[in-house]
Amino acid sequence: MVPHLVTALTGPINELEQRVLESTPVIERWFRLEWMEHTPPFYSSVDIRNAGFKLAPVDTNLFPGGWNNLTPEMLPLAVQAAMAAIEKICPEAKNLLLVPENHTRNMFYLMNVAQLQKIFYQAGLNVRLGSLNPELKSPVTIDLPNGEQVRIEPLLRQGRRVGLKHFDPCTVLLNNDLSAGVPGILEDLHEQYLLPPLHAGWHVRKKSQHFAAYEGVAKRFGKLLGMDPWLINPLFNHCGQVNFAEGTGMECLQTNVDALLGKIKKKFKEYGIREKPFVIVKADNGTYGMGVMTVRDASDLNELNRKTKNKMAVIKDGQPVSDVIIQEGVLTHERINDAVAEPVVYMMDRYVVGGFYRVHADRGVDENLNAPGSSFAPLAFEKGAQQPQPGHKPGASVPNRFYLYGVIARLAMLAASYELEATDPLAEEFV
Repeated sequence: MVPHLVTALTGPINELEQRVLESTPVIERWFRLEWMEHTPPFYSSVDIRNAGFKLAPVDTNLFPGGWNNLTPEMLPLAVQAAMAAIEKICPEAKNLLLVPENHTRNMFYLMNVAQLQKIFYQAGLNVRLGSLNPELKSPVTIDLPNGEQVRIEPLLRQGRRVGLKHFDPCTVLLNNDLSAGVPGILEDLHEQYLLPPLHAGWHVRKKSQHFAAYEGVAKRFGKLLGMDPWLINPLFNHCGQVNFAEGTGMECLQTNVDALLGKIKKKFKEYGIREKPFVIVKADNGTYGMGVMTVRDASDLNELNRKTKNKMAVIKDGQPVSDVIIQEGVLTHERINDAVAEPVVYMMDRYVVGGFYRVHADRGVDENLNAPGSSFAPLAFEKGAQQPQPGHKPGASVPNRFYLYGVIARLAMLAASYELEATDPLAEEFV
């Protein structure tokens, strides 16, 4: 199924697409030089919104699930990227321990785990699954809806190494975002590579830090291409010490929402955009689309109902929300079968390996789509994976549009590498 892009065939996105395609050698060289100085996250996924007048990342995940939504045609790219990533870190790697999230009843998530296991197996590694769940006392085998199985075993700590019974890995790959903090079993490991590093978890990571890093990357990229970085950068503010349950800190939130809406209105006026600005308020740490709401006017915050306050007060693993990021809302003008959609791009090491559209029939163009009821459609091509075609008119070629998505996703991935350098507890100096 090839997604139907309803974005207008004129306007900034097509101008941006044209400029990116014409600048491909410059862009790829720029990325290449960046990766000589900075280490990309081991793997990542980026949610992107295409408003027709603007194309920007709205979330970057460093523990991506959803690998099961990639098509079989995309898997060879993922396997090659996995080989490259492992060779850089541990060329002699033989055993890889994959640590998933604790929720073992989510079949879609477990199909993602099975897909990751398959990718690294094909990259030449013995892969076994070890759970952080203290309630798991013995191995369990789970049948998946697609006919496959996963076997999950309890983690074992021996001295300063972590592994499984009769399985000593040199590399530990986390697919658990550590929202509830770092369990002691993963601390102070000796001569084992832990990927991503512990400080990439949501117990440390802040979305506001990520988008501050991204803002710097977007400015440099804008200068490189001679374009306004706002076209690829969502403006944002930050507010700490908010308590939705008790209704405290709301003045700070209202002030920041109002200020950000004012900035967006100025940009809309500059570009002759007639859409009504909005912002997305979301927990500054956390994932799974929890703790997210759309605000169109600061006064709306005076009228939050109990259900909304409860939704915003707590995120994954029962973690309370005190810090929020207020992010410029980016509309999505993409559809699949008339349902609102947004692209999600997957990367391993510094390579784009595939992606899909997140689709939600019951959500609007200005709402969060990462919510119950969403479905997924591959970033499809009519004839398998294709390279961009510079001679085509903007908006006329699906591969060209996907190349543009990949550039934006890699900018977000580069920002994540800056972010991880800045928060590395072992770094002697911050970037």
